[in-house]
Amino acid sequence: MTARIVKPFLCAAAVMAVAASLSPASSRTAPRAARPPAQPAIPIPEFAGTNFGWQSAGADFLKPESGPGPVMDELGKEHVGNGQGGQPSFRTADISNPILKPWTAEYLKRVKASIAAGGKGGFTPQTSCIPAGTPAFLLYPAQPVFFIQTPKQVLMTWQPDHMTRRIYMNVPHSANPKPSWFGESVGKYEGDELVADTIAITEKTFVDNFRTPHSSKLHVVERFKIVNDGQAMEVTVTVDDPGAFNMPWTAKQRYRRVEQGPMVESSCAESGIILQPHVMDPMPQDDTPDF
Repeated sequence: MTARIVKPFLCAAAVMAVAASLSPASSRTAPRAARPPAQPAIPIPEFAGTNFGWQSAGADFLKPESGPGPVMDELGKEHVGNGQGGQPSFRTADISNPILKPWTAEYLKRVKASIAAGGKGGFTPQTSCIPAGTPAFLLYPAQPVFFIQTPKQVLMTWQPDHMTRRIYMNVPHSANPKPSWFGESVGKYEGDELVADTIAITEKTFVDNFRTPHSSKLHVVERFKIVNDGQAMEVTVTVDDPGAFNMPWTAKQRYRRVEQGPMVESSCAESGIILQPHVMDPMPQDDTPDF
């Protein structure tokens, strides 16, 4: 009788041991893979402020560290700007730059001839209140550019005539954008940079203040970055236009932070003043009423 009791007892003990090995308590003894530490979120760079703007270093692009670069002054004929300690002179483009297609170089050659003959071409379109376009927006001189940043848009406004660019954030380009003065810009933040991608820029504009033309294929990418502990901003711009240039090229622009207070009210075309109409572009006119 004793053997009959022991045998069922041993069977029950074996079942309990197997069940214990499959229990949650047993599974907790196995080591779990450690989760990687959470990476801190990179803050959005602050280009906007109520009391400060960004003053460009000048009205011409700076050369990149290496590779093809923008049109510059002809060697030995570097222009002198206002307030630079010499007799002011107009820009003279170096048409030997290898980025230029033959028709682009020929256009610049005609501009140089017009200036030499006392005609138009020396003054920039901006002096006649004409929008500079993109990437030439980066070359607005003398007074600051102000930013407004929202989740959906970044706005850039040059103070003297309130020229405003809009960068639409985190959206693709339109299927068939209509050409406009500053083109269609879409953007995103990549780390500590604001990246703007622009297409559909009207051929009425130039890419620089030498009056270098472009085609409808113009594609511009700008990377804005705050440097020097927030006291300066650098922009790297890449220009790709197989219709006007033999290769993509890169340029730089630098800004310094100026704390002058809020942007002041200003007007340009409304003043109706052209100082030298025989050598300057005509002022934009609109025959349709606003109201």
